[in-house]
Amino acid sequence: MRAPFRGVVVPLAAVPDPVFAAEMVGPGLALRPDPGVHTVLAPIAGVVESLFPHACAISAPGGRTVVLHLGIDTVGLKGLGFTTAVEVGDVVEVGAVLLRWDTAPTLAAGLSTVSPLVALQAEQGVALVAGPDDVVGPGDLVLTWG
Repeated sequence: MRAPFRGVVVPLAAVPDPVFAAEMVGPGLALRPDPGVHTVLAPIAGVVESLFPHACAISAPGGRTVVLHLGIDTVGLKGLGFTTAVEVGDVVEVGAVLLRWDTAPTLAAGLSTVSPLVALQAEQGVALVAGPDDVVGPGDLVLTWG
């Protein structure tokens, strides 16, 4: 799995959301972007299964699905600061542009920009390549899924 944008790696346990922090959705990591406008790229190749302005799920061949959630509690922004570039059902390659995210509305609302990147319901075979506090760039390998 590749980093969807430049950010600092944050362990899921440190994400300010109990569902992600407890890995109820699945294992993975989170990224904290710098303030600004970010082009968010597909972390895996596959089909866009669900899409919201602040989150998406992409399923790869073989039944693996990755969930990307931009910020915490950002659903309440009702799309403010987010511009999608794909639609549900689109087939994307790694690195395809999914959306653009201006973090200013998120930060102005007092919300966290920490963004979980999760291997949905993965039970084993997931290994983190990037560690806490590492700075990763768009497209950098951050996680492998056996």
